[in-house]
Amino acid sequence: YSFRDQIQRAAISVMNNIAEGFEKKTNNEFKYFLNISKGSNGELRSMLYAALDLNYIDMQNFETLTPRSKEISKMLFGLIKSLD
Repeated sequence: YSFRDQIQRAAISVMNNIAEGFEKKTNNEFKYFLNISKGSNGELRSMLYAALDLNYIDMQNFETLTPRSKEISKMLFGLIKSLD
């Protein structure tokens, strides 16, 4: 798989795990999938750093995408905590 495909899979995983968890029966199951989603978001953010280092993306794209990923992480954390 190419680096681009790996980034796309991680980004799609964030969304799909939220959806899958939402369809589960209990809050604990939902939280489980939210944590997986948060992990996929961290993987995506790590790949953004690698993409910048490898000159696959420029600084402008990096500075646009990285804060968005961090904000998504904060939102997921808040949602997880709200289910405790």
